Order: sequence, then C-alpha cells, then structure tokens
Amino acid sequence: MADTLTLPPTVTDRAFARLSEIGAAPKALRVAVKGGGCSGFEYEITLDDPADDDLILERDGQMVVVDEVSLPFLESATIDFSEELIGARFTIDNPNATSSCGCGTSFSI
Repeated sequence: MADTLTLPPTVTDRAFARLSEIGAAPKALRVAVKGGGCSGFEYEITLDDPADDDLILERDGQMVVVDEVSLPFLESATIDFSEELIGARFTIDNPNATSSCGCGTSFSI
C-alpha cells in the first residue's frame, strides 16, 4: 500500500508581508498544534528558530515552520494575517477542523 501524501499548509502573501513588517527574520513564525483548549486542540503561534525536522515555508527571507507532529493536523490549511477592529493576528483556516471555538485558537477534528 502506498503512503498518502500530506499536503502542506499554505501561507498567504499577507502573512509573509506581516512577518517582513515586524522584522521577524532570522526567527520564523512557528505554527503548532497542541492538545488542550476548549475544543480539544489549540494552535500555538510563536516566533522561534527553525528545527532540523520542521517543514519550512519560505518567501523573501521570511519563514513559517511547522513541526512534523503538527503537520497532519494542518494539512491543506491556510495561514493568514487578519486586521480587524478587535485586533490584528495570524489566523488559520483549517479544513480538517470539524468545529472551533469563538476565539479561533481552539478546534476539534
């Protein structure tokens, strides 16, 4: 039986532009999935150094990294940056999530 291919998340131009605006390099935006939150899993978004086993998504010197444990949870997700009246933040549109909480940082599969 052949292994199935995991489609990596995509990062929008707006998210890469925001990383450039804040001068994130040489750090990377780390997007991870951890157990917890009000829906079972939660996103953890931090600036961090890339690790050897990370998936690295890079454009114009800016990097977004995902560890190999979180990658299946973020398959085909879109990482974006949103500016709204309630604040500005990196967001994740995750087609694998069956439900999420109101704050957008917790989800279930």
